[in-house]
Amino acid sequence: MNDTREYIIDESYKLFLNRSYEAVSISVISDAIGFTKGALYHHFKNKEELFKAVIDKYFTINGVKVDVDTITLKEYTAASIQQTRAILINIFGQEEKIAPINYLALISDCFRHYEGFAKEKLNFIDNEVANVERIIKNAITRGEIRNDINTHVVALQYFSLSIGLAGDFMRNYSIDSAINTMKEQMNQLYNLLKI
Repeated sequence: MNDTREYIIDESYKLFLNRSYEAVSISVISDAIGFTKGALYHHFKNKEELFKAVIDKYFTINGVKVDVDTITLKEYTAASIQQTRAILINIFGQEEKIAPINYLALISDCFRHYEGFAKEKLNFIDNEVANVERIIKNAITRGEIRNDINTHVVALQYFSLSIGLAGDFMRNYSIDSAINTMKEQMNQLYNLLKI
């Protein structure tokens, strides 16, 4: 990807983040970055294509990279916390302060204006929950945790703790505080499960 295209994506991200999809037109982008509309259309055929490029760059979140067959639930808990911290720092630890509510509003715009976004993210969630459930089942087999639990419900709880982090971050604007809360919750859940 060339530098001009990257610059347009980066500057458009700020606009979409601080306004909304509906409020950001090609004219607004053109004025904000000092390019003619023709120059923008040279790189993107329309606003929708530019929006998708922005989202593809800034909303790529990968699952926790672990060997689900060998990792312990305790190790997974630590890896999940570490990855969540990295994601938050990548999103919110930038030079410009991003209001978390703006980020959530942009996610909402993604569901409305990026065809296929919802399906892709729901598939991601389903795969992550399935991986966590496999880790939990293996932990039961190894005798790491109790066997009288609903593994699917517990897998959903683990995943929901990461998602719920947004609320804590919005309240405190502190990555460290949000991660510490998540860590306490995940460790408490693990302690309730372990033998």
